[in-house]
Amino acid sequence: MSLRDIPDEILISNVFPQISDTRSRNSVSLVCRKWRAMERATRTSLTLRGNVRDLFLVPTCFKAVTHLDLSLLSPWGLPLLHSSPSDPSLLALRLSHAFPSVTSLTLYARTPDTLALLAPRFPRLSWVKLVRWHQRAQSPLGSDFHALFDSCPSLSSLDLSHFYCWTEDLPPALQAYPSTAASITHLNLLSTSCPEGFKSRELLAISSACPNLAELLASCTFDPRLMDFVGDETLLALTSNCPGLRVLRLADASALSAARPDPESDGYARITGGALESVFSGLPLLEELALDVCHNVRDAGRSLETLHTKCPKLKTLLLGRFHGVCRAIGPQLDGIALCKRLESLSVKNCADLDDYGLIAVAQGCPDLAKFHIQGCKMVTDMGIRKFAAILCNSLVDVSISACKNLDCPATLMALEPVRHSIRRLHVDCVWDEQGTPIHDFDLNELDDSLPRRGKKCRYTNEDGTCSSFSNGTRNQNPCRTWRRLQYLSLWVPIGGLVTPLPAAGLESCPELGEIRIKVEGDCRRLPKPKEQEFGLAALARYPKLQKLRLDCGDVIGYALTAPSGHMDLSLWERFFLTGIAELNLGELDYWPPHDRDVNQRSLSLPATALLAQCATLRKLFIHGTTHEHFLTVLLKHPTPNLAPNRNLRDVQLRGDYYPAPENDMSTEMRVDSCSRFEDALKRRIIDD
Repeated sequence: MSLRDIPDEILISNVFPQISDTRSRNSVSLVCRKWRAMERATRTSLTLRGNVRDLFLVPTCFKAVTHLDLSLLSPWGLPLLHSSPSDPSLLALRLSHAFPSVTSLTLYARTPDTLALLAPRFPRLSWVKLVRWHQRAQSPLGSDFHALFDSCPSLSSLDLSHFYCWTEDLPPALQAYPSTAASITHLNLLSTSCPEGFKSRELLAISSACPNLAELLASCTFDPRLMDFVGDETLLALTSNCPGLRVLRLADASALSAARPDPESDGYARITGGALESVFSGLPLLEELALDVCHNVRDAGRSLETLHTKCPKLKTLLLGRFHGVCRAIGPQLDGIALCKRLESLSVKNCADLDDYGLIAVAQGCPDLAKFHIQGCKMVTDMGIRKFAAILCNSLVDVSISACKNLDCPATLMALEPVRHSIRRLHVDCVWDEQGTPIHDFDLNELDDSLPRRGKKCRYTNEDGTCSSFSNGTRNQNPCRTWRRLQYLSLWVPIGGLVTPLPAAGLESCPELGEIRIKVEGDCRRLPKPKEQEFGLAALARYPKLQKLRLDCGDVIGYALTAPSGHMDLSLWERFFLTGIAELNLGELDYWPPHDRDVNQRSLSLPATALLAQCATLRKLFIHGTTHEHFLTVLLKHPTPNLAPNRNLRDVQLRGDYYPAPENDMSTEMRVDSCSRFEDALKRRIIDD
């Protein structure tokens, strides 16, 4: 019996819906016409890419799609419906007929007209995510939301985390449509576009208009030096307005910025332990709590102890700048160590958390699967090692950053007890003064069953040992293999390298498929680096690496000219991207360095030439601008007599930094330039 013999009803109801990967579904549809019809009839999520000028290319065979993503239609950032040469209302009508079952929509809404035309065509919308990086249009307060709230009375979820708007826009719009506001249960306002976040009165107006909220995520102002800041009274009123909250995440706007905050800040928030206890008592259904205050909260341990009784369903907890989260004084557990049901814990910039507190947390929370720690200056490798040893059966996601007593080799060595089970990892690429990944560590203190660290090797066996050649013979040496690691995140200071990473402990990662590298710092005062390249070639040792996110957006430098002895950003880009051709990448997200003086994040010619050498790339997303003749390099191999990259099928420019550039008189990519490049990309023959 073959798969073809299975009845169609079972294929449609049981088999095909279990295939979530887009490329796998596309491959299934190529088997036969019957399977293609079934695949299209069962697909519920679809992301449209391309150019809205080609109206006839909008697919009409996905009638069952419930989630539609229109945020990636290019040219990026152009008003969607006005990009078509035909009547904008015709495109809206075409989309509504092609996708009649849509209840979830992601949309780039640069102007209010976009929602005014589309929202009436999808009155059944219950989940909406709006995207906009360009500056807000000159329009009355709340005009971006009026058409949406008026046409979709059953709206239950609104995501504005990537929507550039004013904080004053949302409260009056919600108050103008009370029935729609009352139906909203999920509201995401964690946006980096607001430099100060939502003020107290705005946050209270939103919570008062939406009393049935189950999830509220918002950036706000905790700084008591600013007017209308969030303090005890705001938190208590918020609890009273929305007692059914299951998810509450409040973060200071400075905590959402890409640059990591200063862990030595000495400011204090106006949040007391008594108010926190009242907040916890008023939210008995709470499952996820995040308070990233960025201003110190003193003596919070006693109030945090009430979480396990007042909020018995709490599973996720994030605390930023809270003092006394776990003091570990005496044999009794205290603070957050009493929250036995926690599955995810993040502690940021806790000045008094030490190794003993960390061990107490591990003993009190045996089900922790996710643990993030940042800026805790008293934590050492000893505490991390014992913490990991206690939670070796549950921990799968670990992030350790900005802890001054933990460099990269020490962190990786301390995580030995969970090396075989961890799936997601973040470390800082911080080395010793000589730049070598060497750290003193007593391996004898580890459990004897754990493999010891071996030499850097080229050949790894299935049993975790390394085969190396010495004096003409092959020797078996223990290798530190991270068997289940699938995602790796790295933070690198400007001028740092990732070359020593494999020798520091990440020798073998057979399942590693995605890496994100964040580079941060001001290169304007730095001389030319001693090394010729950043070290991307060192990542070629990971056989399944398919996706790379290289974020240099917070590298600040000179875009056009640099003083004598300094490098401009084009030379820094060459430093960062050299060696990328040795990686077999299928997808790359790249943020070019930034010149804040002219608000320019642009891809240079050396960077384009290096990206063109990635012969296996299928998707390339450039989070910035560039010139049209630079992008044409991607369509041909920079080395003569070599075939061009025939795998590249999706290239997009995203001006997703605030505020996005709007000067169309520059020589960078314009709408027509983007359209011409897309047409040239579309005319190419793709092998598969």
